[in-house]
Amino acid sequence: MCVQTAVLQGNQRLLPELSAPVTAWFAGKGWQARAHQLAVLAAEREGNSVLLIAPTGAGKTLAGFLPSIEDLIASPHSGLHTLYISPLKALAVDVARNLGDPVREMALPIKIETRTGDTPASRRQRQRFDPPHILMTTPEQLALLISHPDSAKLFGGLKRVVLDELHALVTSKRGDLLALGVSRLARLAPQMRVTALSATVAEPEILRDWIAAPVAPRPAKLIHAPGGAPPKLSILASDDRVPWAGHSAAYAVPELLETIEKHGTTLLFVNTRSQAEMLFQNLWAINEDALPIALHHGSLSVEQRRKVESAMVAGNLRAVVCTSTLDLGIDWGDVDLVVQVGAPKGASRMLQRVGRANHRLDEPSKALFVPANRFEVLECEAALEAVAEGAQDSERPLPGGLDVLAQHLLGLACAAPLDPDTAFAEITAAWPYRDLPREKFDKVLEFVSTGGYALKAYERFAKLRKTEDGRLRIANPQIAQQYRLNAGTIVEEPMLKVRFVRARGIKKGATTGPIGRGGRMLGEIEEYFIDQLVRGDTFMFGGEIVAFEGVVETEAYVSRSFSDNPKIPSYMGGKFPLSTFLADRVRRILAEPEHWQQLPDQVREWLELQRHASVLPGRDSLLVETFPRADKHYLVCYPFEGRLAHQTLGMLLTRRLERARTQPLGFVASDYALAIWCATDLSALIRTDRLSLDQLFDEDMLGDDLEAWLDESALMKRTFRNCAIISGLIERRHPGKEKSGRQITMSSDIIYDVLYQHEPDHILIEATRHDAARGLLDIERLGVALKRIRQHILHKPLDRISPLAVPVMLDIGKEPIFGEARDALMREAAEDLIAEAMAFGADPAHIGR
Repeated sequence: MCVQTAVLQGNQRLLPELSAPVTAWFAGKGWQARAHQLAVLAAEREGNSVLLIAPTGAGKTLAGFLPSIEDLIASPHSGLHTLYISPLKALAVDVARNLGDPVREMALPIKIETRTGDTPASRRQRQRFDPPHILMTTPEQLALLISHPDSAKLFGGLKRVVLDELHALVTSKRGDLLALGVSRLARLAPQMRVTALSATVAEPEILRDWIAAPVAPRPAKLIHAPGGAPPKLSILASDDRVPWAGHSAAYAVPELLETIEKHGTTLLFVNTRSQAEMLFQNLWAINEDALPIALHHGSLSVEQRRKVESAMVAGNLRAVVCTSTLDLGIDWGDVDLVVQVGAPKGASRMLQRVGRANHRLDEPSKALFVPANRFEVLECEAALEAVAEGAQDSERPLPGGLDVLAQHLLGLACAAPLDPDTAFAEITAAWPYRDLPREKFDKVLEFVSTGGYALKAYERFAKLRKTEDGRLRIANPQIAQQYRLNAGTIVEEPMLKVRFVRARGIKKGATTGPIGRGGRMLGEIEEYFIDQLVRGDTFMFGGEIVAFEGVVETEAYVSRSFSDNPKIPSYMGGKFPLSTFLADRVRRILAEPEHWQQLPDQVREWLELQRHASVLPGRDSLLVETFPRADKHYLVCYPFEGRLAHQTLGMLLTRRLERARTQPLGFVASDYALAIWCATDLSALIRTDRLSLDQLFDEDMLGDDLEAWLDESALMKRTFRNCAIISGLIERRHPGKEKSGRQITMSSDIIYDVLYQHEPDHILIEATRHDAARGLLDIERLGVALKRIRQHILHKPLDRISPLAVPVMLDIGKEPIFGEARDALMREAAEDLIAEAMAFGADPAHIGR
């Protein structure tokens, strides 16, 4: 059933009455409850679950909690009444603060608390026996709570579950874990209803089914709130030259500082933590007026992030450079402007970020796009159009991960002996596992119990024992302890804590000697980056320049330093792929010159030069350019399907070119293009039909070629490591200690080899292949692209590089050089390639280099 808010607004008599304390509170604020808030309350009183889709600033949080407040006023409740689950710890803390104020102002005896990984252990322990009325937590903490023997008592009286920003969870393994947890809650508390809140949803019916599945046959209503004022969006019109390649947007830093000066508070979003560090440092380098600018990303310490969040709430900051840690829901009404630095990668993500500005429904949010290179100008233009139209491109939820299921089954057994039939019924009530075959469930359960056929001889993998009545219990109490230390689905690259050394014990400039331990912690950094450093190397972290002093166990020690050329930590995670939706719009802009009038002159002239020198890619076709350069021959194509799909395509094309004896030497992929270089003249081979592009790009490459490559690839072992950690096969943490990244990798590689040789159909090998195809390879998207371009491949032989090929060619042979040295080398390489690309007879002065 779908309840349209527009109908409700015209029929106020259908909406419920509010209690006296709530009515007085609204009146005291000079506010009136909105129709969609009352519609949620009405649906809840009818015993229904609800999915509310409402724009930022529409009062989603109050809509989610209004039924809880009203119910607690009408019927005082002992124990846990409402469980609020957020994708972010910061969001849970922020909502607790914003909900606490109205409860205090109404003088209601309602107790509200948070429970995250940052909550002290003593409070988490107390909450299991003396819970608040409303508990705000995360999917990981829910998994821990239901693994305790007292979980049935804790959740037995639960009335409501509120799932905030549900769209941000359901497309990941965290969503699988949450779905299984909610299904467990529905069994422990049959009276429970689910309210889900979201601002950006492409297919709301799927999300409604997602929340309805575990509480069936109770229906779930879909409520749409009306949209607010359309956002005001623009792309930075820089006076400087927009680079042909690169991701730093360094050219725009002076203009960004001017923008910050003209606004009260600005959020500057970037897509990776390394970009955040770089942009923050670049802004501070020219911040002569010492404007209060802060940095916020997931690798910083909890204390540092909370400090920034508190300063934002207090209105003490002019700008925050941030990543997706601040994408969602933080209620900062005084943010005047959102700036997206670099390409947005998705329309829904950009809508979410734009909504961070002002949080006032009747006033337009303001957002500025700052592309880092010329292809990103096209992507920003596509995103601007999509956001203005309110278009959505959020991903669809996928079938649940088997590694997550294994973790959940062990958690259930930690709480109480597990009955397989009851567990199967409960698990298939969760939407991601609704089609799980019993045979596969039994294989996962066997894996949890014994490790599976190839591992059952090893005692340490035997985690469950069968009882006389056929149920399964944990083998010993230590299993539960280990489970709780390792629960969760977020597997980052191996991390080291970054901590300042104490001043004494370190001699300035010394390259050897003991490390003075015990200084302030800055946050965490990926182990592989630290492995590249020697003592004395400088790098930027947390907005400071520090010098590396050494590693002790799982901590990297640093000291304050000064350097004109510090390194920038790079992170394996956090890179968003270009969405299919935006990719299609970029191809449309390229293929239809009438759209070019919206583009900056220098970008429009770049495309004109491409049309003069070669051709432009079609919307549903594939342009393949071949040309010689130096002593090599290049093939550059423009699928616009994202870096992951292009990397997979490059790997598979290289194998095919090897069989064609073209002597491929390497390839490089960007979000927009793929370049392969060979020792053989590709243009001649294609011209004489000795190399068929239709056969080269045939969909059958996703069959035997893909399987053969996966069998040889180290990527499978890396993916297996993550699945093994999530499933509980490999444990990262033990009481009092944590395994290093090297130890985890060695363990997982050995186990992978054993399973691949002796049990290739093992449930974790299957999970690994699924993850590789979905995440690291993007096989589904590549398959759609190959189908789209079938019989629509346009070959353009050239005698030199084309203007459109310059950006991806600049990625060839790129060295890990940071700071000014890297920028200088990039500029030098770019100038050479640009000069060559513009030697087609065009006047360089006209092109706006």
